[in-house]
Amino acid sequence: MIENSTLIHPSAIIDPSAKIAEGVSVGPWTIIGADVSIAQGTKIASHVVIKGHSKIGENNQIFQFCSIGEDCQDKKYAGEATYLEIGDDNVFRESCTIHRGTIQDKSLTKIGNRNLFMVNVHVAHDCIIGDDIIMANNSAAAGHVVIDNKAILGGFSAIHQFCHIGHSVMCGAGTVILKDIPAFIMSSGNPAKPHGINAEGLRRQGYSSDAILNIKRAYKIVFRQQLTIEQALISLREMAVQTPEIDILIASLVQSTRGIIR
Repeated sequence: MIENSTLIHPSAIIDPSAKIAEGVSVGPWTIIGADVSIAQGTKIASHVVIKGHSKIGENNQIFQFCSIGEDCQDKKYAGEATYLEIGDDNVFRESCTIHRGTIQDKSLTKIGNRNLFMVNVHVAHDCIIGDDIIMANNSAAAGHVVIDNKAILGGFSAIHQFCHIGHSVMCGAGTVILKDIPAFIMSSGNPAKPHGINAEGLRRQGYSSDAILNIKRAYKIVFRQQLTIEQALISLREMAVQTPEIDILIASLVQSTRGIIR
């Protein structure tokens, strides 16, 4: 079903069962398959392929040569119905690849709102991507990765499957991430190592000077005092009484399943 006020180039190939809302534009030579739903205001350039059970929200921009909702690169995948959900106001630059989920997880790859995926970014099956995230050119998230809000991944960053990237994390170019990165941390290297907190990012988000100072102190407790995570959490929970923002760091430590970078 295509709304009357959509802008569809005559060379685009759109399955009759696809749901294309008002105000959607579709460029030449783009292919949109069955079971695709695209909400109003989304702009799709030329030579894009969107397929599978893919639900795309409002006002997204999808540049040329993107592949959205493709079957996953998992040898266990046998054609089951799996899903992709994309929120609003995201930008997918040229040649991004976004794959649907697998039944071995929750059958869902999910992307939030206001994210920027630069050229040639890959988001694999079953990833959960939050809001206001930047993945720079050629960065890639393997299957089952979780990236929390406001994280930034530098160009050519690579995330191992099942890793969790915390809130407001910043990774330098070429970072190879094999373990979880707790909230607020700056990291780089192969393998990734911690290099303090993302203080500038927190300032831009409106964190107070006192909160940032106490997050720096919390960082030293976790990464500089040779404590176990359980030992560090005792001190962090005491600090969180006066600095609630530290609860975000605590949650990322408690939720870690692969261990954290050190």
